[in-house]
Amino acid sequence: MNIKLHTPKTLKSGSGMSTAKQLLLSIVATSISIALTFGTAAIVDSNKKANEKREIVMMVMYDMYNSLQSFEQADSMIYHTMNLQLRLAEDTTQFTNIYNELLVSLPFVEYTETTERIFSSNIETINTVGDVFFTENVADFYRLRNHYKTMVCDSLFHHLRIDDFSRVDSALGFNFIEYAIMSGGFVRNMKRLFDQCKQMMDVSTDDMEAYRKERMKMEESISGGNDEWEVKLKELRALQDKIDQAKKK
Repeated sequence: MNIKLHTPKTLKSGSGMSTAKQLLLSIVATSISIALTFGTAAIVDSNKKANEKREIVMMVMYDMYNSLQSFEQADSMIYHTMNLQLRLAEDTTQFTNIYNELLVSLPFVEYTETTERIFSSNIETINTVGDVFFTENVADFYRLRNHYKTMVCDSLFHHLRIDDFSRVDSALGFNFIEYAIMSGGFVRNMKRLFDQCKQMMDVSTDDMEAYRKERMKMEESISGGNDEWEVKLKELRALQDKIDQAKKK
């Protein structure tokens, strides 16, 4: 017995219901395609922005970290000069040795303003980070950094040039404690701002160390001119030795 299956007339090609169903399926398929396209693009764009934000944050945090290391070292040097003063006060016959040690113990700081300029002057960079409190903290950190250099290091060297520091009485009379207190206050506030920024941006100590190693490796790979400079230094020293020997003749 042959059984024939018949397509209902309402679903036959060309029928109204068939056309409507095909149209509906076409609309659904198109909608899904558009959603997938724009959804994927949105995800890619979101990931790109997140990566850009992280890179900017780590760049700024690395700059703050390096600056803080230098300023903490300068702060410890001021403390060391006060201990030298104490040694001198206890035994003024040691003035020559203490004076020479004092000269190499004066505080100085090393940092560049490249990252500060990039972060502070580029509104797109600030918008990419998208955190007002982080931006304010970074700005405050850089402000304190500049104040430290001006009010502690530059001021200290300026006053030491004015005073005749080559005498025992003037060496003992110089008031380092004012600079020590000011230095300690600056460093404490900068460290507080740095720690807050780490917390805001979820940057751990391990993150900072990993980024530091990555930057160091990159900087070493592009500093190929160091070997040439070392050779040049040897030539200069050899030339200076010849000049010194010629003076003795």
